[in-house]
Amino acid sequence: MKVSSALTTLAIATVGNAQLTKVNDFSGTPTKLGMYVYVPKTLKTPAPIVVAVHHCQGSAQGYSTESHYMPLADQHNFILIYPNSRSSGGCFDVASEASLKHDGGGDSQTIANMVKYAVEKYGGDANRTFATGTSSGAMMTNVLVGAYPDVFKAGSVYSGVPDGCFAVPGSTATQDPPGWNNQCANGQTTKTAAQWGDLVRSYYPDYTGPRPRMQIWHGSADGTLRYPNYAETMKQWSNVMGLSAPTDTANTPQSGYTRSIYGEGDEKTAQLVGYSAQGVGHSVPLHEAMDLAFFGIA
Repeated sequence: MKVSSALTTLAIATVGNAQLTKVNDFSGTPTKLGMYVYVPKTLKTPAPIVVAVHHCQGSAQGYSTESHYMPLADQHNFILIYPNSRSSGGCFDVASEASLKHDGGGDSQTIANMVKYAVEKYGGDANRTFATGTSSGAMMTNVLVGAYPDVFKAGSVYSGVPDGCFAVPGSTATQDPPGWNNQCANGQTTKTAAQWGDLVRSYYPDYTGPRPRMQIWHGSADGTLRYPNYAETMKQWSNVMGLSAPTDTANTPQSGYTRSIYGEGDEKTAQLVGYSAQGVGHSVPLHEAMDLAFFGIA
């Protein structure tokens, strides 16, 4: 189906000078997340897809205006998906066994299905699909990349926790996600790099393909998802990718930020890049242009 005909099935809401659209014919399965999209009017297909996941007490509509990806979508020709939480607190399920397992039936599978919908309906490129998010959205980005490495090629995480840090063994994908994990949020959950990596690998044990690239952002003064989570997240993904011994550069990309590059390449091409933001709280300001450069879109 062409983009123009597909958009006739959508309810359109104006956000600034762009139009964010709620997809009414997306079934929302297996969980009842809302799907909102921004598709440039002059889209050339196949086009990259960026999934942008909001924080707790947030919404797809709100995050579309907090972030500045929509104007960049026009400029760089990509499709945007904004999932909308189904929970009363606006958080995503990053704790249930269903969401942490590949095709397990949780929120993560619903978002993966949104990507498949965008590929089929709008001409999205299944080989250029990326995820980013803040706080709960950052946690979900880690979950998506961990459980669906066959769908997502890279992720950019703002102020999150390691994949599986909020896990509640035996929990199911209920309307409201399992409760807040104080130990993890406070940065008190520590594991070896191998233990963190094993968690990621356990969510899709049959997967043998390449792992998505990751970009991690965290503020040292984060009082919500505390700073030790940055080191734990870097340990996790470095183990998953088989990387060690980062190269650190101070005051990059701006004063007070320290960039860490694991493996070969630069900040645009390396497998794993981290940014520690000195004195920055929760959440680190989005660096949209850098996200797109890391994804290879801009």
